[in-house]
Amino acid sequence: MGLSTPHGAGPSASTSLLAIDAGNSKTDVAVVAADGRVVGTARGGGFRPPQVGVEPAVDVLAEAVGRALGEAGLSSVGHVSACLANADLPVEERELATAVRRRGWSGSVDVRNDTFAILRAGLVEDAEPRGVAVVCGAGINCVGMLPDGRTARFPAIGKISGDWGGGGGLAQEALWHAARAEDGRGGPTALMTALPAHFGLPSMYALIEALHLGHIEPAHQHELTPVLFATAAEGDPIACLLVDRMAEEVVAMSTVALARLDLLEEAAPVLLGGSVLAARHPRLDDGVRARLAERAPKAVPRVVTERPVLGAALLGLDELGAPAAAHARVRAHYAPEGTST
Repeated sequence: MGLSTPHGAGPSASTSLLAIDAGNSKTDVAVVAADGRVVGTARGGGFRPPQVGVEPAVDVLAEAVGRALGEAGLSSVGHVSACLANADLPVEERELATAVRRRGWSGSVDVRNDTFAILRAGLVEDAEPRGVAVVCGAGINCVGMLPDGRTARFPAIGKISGDWGGGGGLAQEALWHAARAEDGRGGPTALMTALPAHFGLPSMYALIEALHLGHIEPAHQHELTPVLFATAAEGDPIACLLVDRMAEEVVAMSTVALARLDLLEEAAPVLLGGSVLAARHPRLDDGVRARLAERAPKAVPRVVTERPVLGAALLGLDELGAPAAAHARVRAHYAPEGTST
């Protein structure tokens, strides 16, 4: 994986930083020296404060942080840069920052929503990080940033904040149309047979029953999203409609964020991340790029392949005023095998 950590002088606690990227399913931690060397890493479980509470969720971080600090030979650092799932509102970021600060890893703590990690990781123009990122994984979110610290963001907490789509939302929409196709309330769609067939079931009724009674765990519904894209690729009108709506939502969020930051007239990056966008399904990928070309012709779409913990590390180096060489060094450490544009 990129550069190895060279032997030599150990990292200084006061000038090192702790980078944390914590999603719903896993946590990545890195200890980064002032010169950009990655001197300790660890991976832990998912970060889910809404389900387990703030302190138990931070306990999950603590386990991974302890291992990373131990590998680095440190007990504390100068700064913590944490990009956390479920930190959707500024009030939640402040609450989580207070909880992280209590752990004593560092007196200086910056907590942001985990979408900022993908944004910063994808902004390869490290000298002047500006741009917008749309993340479409289980849900959908969008953030933007400028070098002067200004940001654009959405609450992104579901339908009550105007969100549509994401992997989970697409699966729900596919189920809705397939159920109505089978019982006659809606028009025909190949999703009616494709969705239950994925689970080896003969009908939508059987799939509805299995989901309702818990014979299929709700977490497995996300498996239906690739089925939706495959059905769209075969030309099914309803499936195509849903994929096109997803492209529309991605572009709506990104163009609003660009406008808020006065970036519509600049060649600003629009970074596409999360499992749904990173898969580069042709209809979705082409649809996003075509709509962006119409509404934000100077925008430069780019699929993010870098690991989000890199973004947390770069944000930490930004905060510490690290030199460009440090940014380049940590970026080289996490360099992906290939780069998509």
